[in-house]
Amino acid sequence: MTEAIFGAMKRVSFVGSSGAGKTTLAMAVAARIGVEHIELDGIFHQADWTQLPADEFVEQITARTNDAVKRTGGWTADGNYNTQTAGLVQRLADTIVWIDTSKPRVMYRVIKRTLRRAILREELWNGNREPWTNLYAWDPAKNIIRWAWTTHASTKARYETMSSDGSWDHAEVVRLTTPTEVAAWLAALGGPNPP
Repeated sequence: MTEAIFGAMKRVSFVGSSGAGKTTLAMAVAARIGVEHIELDGIFHQADWTQLPADEFVEQITARTNDAVKRTGGWTADGNYNTQTAGLVQRLADTIVWIDTSKPRVMYRVIKRTLRRAILREELWNGNREPWTNLYAWDPAKNIIRWAWTTHASTKARYETMSSDGSWDHAEVVRLTTPTEVAAWLAALGGPNPP
């Protein structure tokens, strides 16, 4: 990717499996290119883990992205939510970054992150915290570790299709498959290192 393309990168959608590192990378890129970061999980998961209805979710994403463009000239957004929004964020993006890391790496990250959040009682979004009961729930919708395990292959297949069927032809697409590729791509943007 050339410096000219980096300069044009103002609306960046980060997609990939749970635990791939979307939020971390999206925040780092937002800091480097001087735009607002939007975490889709923080919009979708309201207090007490209540899920925002699809129409309200789309309205809020539209408002947040429009406001971000007015305030900072662009945004980075992390999260998938293709079903709920018909791929809205990806359609708005000028750049789509697909973090396509291996299942073992994703699982390591998800397990480590989930245990840390549960033990430290970290607030995630809107007062929500990782409940201990979810760690041993069999239902993937309640257990992020099982979700990451059971959806990794389908997420990869969906994005392989979207990257080749014309869905992403409007945007620059970056596919990163290893931590080394992620670090090199981020370094090429210049600016401060991520926290």
